[in-house]
Amino acid sequence: MKIYRAKDYEDMSRKAANIISAEVILKPDCVLGLATGSTPIGTYKNLIQSYENGDLDFSDVTSVNLDEYKGLGPDHDQSYRYFMNSNLFDHINIDKTRTFVPDGLEADSDKACGAYNDIIAGCGGIDLQLLGLGHNGHIGFNEPADEFEKETHCVDLTESTIEANKRFFASEADVPRQAYTMGIKTIMQARKVLVVVSGSDKADILAKVVNGPVTPAVPASILQMHNDVIIVADEAALSKM
Repeated sequence: MKIYRAKDYEDMSRKAANIISAEVILKPDCVLGLATGSTPIGTYKNLIQSYENGDLDFSDVTSVNLDEYKGLGPDHDQSYRYFMNSNLFDHINIDKTRTFVPDGLEADSDKACGAYNDIIAGCGGIDLQLLGLGHNGHIGFNEPADEFEKETHCVDLTESTIEANKRFFASEADVPRQAYTMGIKTIMQARKVLVVVSGSDKADILAKVVNGPVTPAVPASILQMHNDVIIVADEAALSKM
């Protein structure tokens, strides 16, 4: 793992955006694996700024997102398709027909997951996968478990994840209890992995991810086994390292 220290959230966002920008410049038809949540928003803002400055061209880029809430459609303001449109896709020249998110409205989990696996395979795999880090060590919605899930699957969200996400909904009762997510095997097959981490509340889990044992109880710890991982974290997140 390469760990890049950032002064603060803004610095972390700039550094992460620079890494993604380099991927797009060096391989204009790259496949980007993208993440949602509050941490990547600053990274996306920097990418939009680079596009508006004429420094980036996304016209040949394909994207595949990590996950989607089961039961939410693309027009729901808390769906991850809506998030990606609002925070990135609507502001750059990417072809939205080549931006993929699991189908949250597909009630048949096996069908939804199989279709998404086929999409990723059809893209030729992921060149760079962007990840955030959950407080319990989850990546995507791969929650702590007894074993690592391999490919796209339907997951029951943990209480800690529901608690973390309820601020985005009118009430906790409105938070979906399940999600479709890429599996650990899919993430590990990405050619490069970029993890963005910010805040002192992530310091304990980041230390476990980097220095602790590789265990499905801390899903992100599997990244120790990947041959090209970059972690960009601010000083607060690195305070226990």
